[in-house]
Amino acid sequence: MEIPNPAKAAETAVCTPPCRLTRNECRVGKEENVRTKRPVKARFLPHEEISAPLPILCEPLSLLELAVLRLSPVYHGMGVPAGDGSAVVIIPGLLCMDLVLAELHAWLAHIGYRPYFAGMDTVSDCPDRLARRLAATITRAYSDTGCRVHLIGHSLGGVFARSAAVRMSDRVASVITLGTPFRGLVMHGFVLTLANVVRWKIRRQYGNLPEQCATSRCGCAFGRSLQRQWPKSVTQTAIYTREDGLVDWRYCLTGDPKADVEVHGTHIGLIFNSTTYMHIAERLAISRGSA
Repeated sequence: MEIPNPAKAAETAVCTPPCRLTRNECRVGKEENVRTKRPVKARFLPHEEISAPLPILCEPLSLLELAVLRLSPVYHGMGVPAGDGSAVVIIPGLLCMDLVLAELHAWLAHIGYRPYFAGMDTVSDCPDRLARRLAATITRAYSDTGCRVHLIGHSLGGVFARSAAVRMSDRVASVITLGTPFRGLVMHGFVLTLANVVRWKIRRQYGNLPEQCATSRCGCAFGRSLQRQWPKSVTQTAIYTREDGLVDWRYCLTGDPKADVEVHGTHIGLIFNSTTYMHIAERLAISRGSA
């Protein structure tokens, strides 16, 4: 039997859409991936929104992840680094409410942190307005504890977390994103359709708004913050899954192997994933020095 050559396989492999690399860049990236077994970070797409064929039909398996979580030792605090009472603000994704993260909120309190819901209501309003509500929650958490705050954002919530960290780096100690495509909005067509419906609703609700409103091109404070450099004082962690059925996982990476953490599961299930919870506890413990 012929043994396949990894280098040759990388050279002849065909990229899956929506790859934006040249043929030579893609070949080099794939060869590097074979040698290092590290995921290849996708090129930054700051203003593009691309529909991608993703395994969305696997997302209902998130219910199974919830069942596994409740049976896991991590859920009951066994083998998990204990919290130190620091404030942790948790931020839901597109069209979600705070209650979606109730399981994570209760678990954070159980292991010794002081969790706060984002207070953004449903994530379907003008992003700048939502960002101001989140900033008010961060300020309250900072005042209550006297220490810098940790942020955890799921999907679009991670984009709000990163925006807040850039604008309030003196009050934010760390950011953990869960399946957040902050390098470019490459997602399943269904999610892109939902995003466009939300934009239509916002423009209808508030009247004369610029066409770029609720996009990364918007000139508001939220839109501008997405283009700013990441503050060195804020620790970042990007948790992602290659089985993500809603967003392209390659656009959820920082490119730093120490910051990028892979788990197995669904996009929705990242907020119920027992392995995710363990990584959250470990990363929060590591970030205590910066709080």
